[in-house]
Amino acid sequence: MATNDSVDILSSAYLAVEYIDSFLPDNPLQQPFKNAWNYMLDNYTKFQIATWGSLLVHEASYFLLCVPGFLFQFVPYMQKYKIQQDKPETWEKQWKCFKTLLFNHFFIQLPLICGTYYFTEYFNIPYEWEEMPRWYVLVAQCFGCAVIEDAWHYFLHRLLHHKRIYKYIHKVHHEFVAPFGMQAEYAHPLETLILGAGFFIGIVVFCNHVILLWAWVICRLMETIDVHSGYDVPLNPLHLVPFYAGARFHDFHHMNFIGNYASTFTWWDRLFGTDSQFIAYKEKERKQQLTAKK
Repeated sequence: MATNDSVDILSSAYLAVEYIDSFLPDNPLQQPFKNAWNYMLDNYTKFQIATWGSLLVHEASYFLLCVPGFLFQFVPYMQKYKIQQDKPETWEKQWKCFKTLLFNHFFIQLPLICGTYYFTEYFNIPYEWEEMPRWYVLVAQCFGCAVIEDAWHYFLHRLLHHKRIYKYIHKVHHEFVAPFGMQAEYAHPLETLILGAGFFIGIVVFCNHVILLWAWVICRLMETIDVHSGYDVPLNPLHLVPFYAGARFHDFHHMNFIGNYASTFTWWDRLFGTDSQFIAYKEKERKQQLTAKK
């Protein structure tokens, strides 16, 4: 009975969103996007699209999303939004990070990306424009992927902090006490595989079109680069996402090393009490600010 009720609620929600969507004006970018998508299908094989297309989406998204945070270090006005103001970025650390990223991207992640084509073939994942899900379905699927990845990340990330294995794997990612955007995927190759596996679980569960692969890549990179940015910028649209952790939440993890293990949301840390030190730290900051105003 409960299952039927849940299905009815989801169906009603879907119909409601579809009804609202019918009143929205046409997206002026839809036709150019459709033309570009069909051009891609007409001129490239599915293997090329799944492999090199996915690599291009990942690399372009990653480094483009890193640009704002990278530029902030040169803008004096933005320094008031830097969380750990006593630990500025250095060229030496950024160059070291960049070299490690290139190794991880092309020698660890690219071999995994090469399996994308075989995944889509095995599960009969469509590429055609006509099969592409509506924007609100895609948003819901990406949110579902984020919920699944967040659960995986919390428990596996917390395990990587265990004193018996921390120094062998996860310590690499914690070389930077004050993180910056490009450092989001700076990690030991084993960590890239272990924590990265959570990214693929949602794809297996929800994927009904190759576009979800790319949409979820962009969403996940947007989130992880934001929380590693080192800047808590006001009016950040990601803060509109319910229970979103944000840069301050994860920045404290790098500064404190203990607690705040989740990647995107706050509920797992709240449930298991692993955000207690962060809450105490925020309360201490609040009292200091009140004292300074007096």
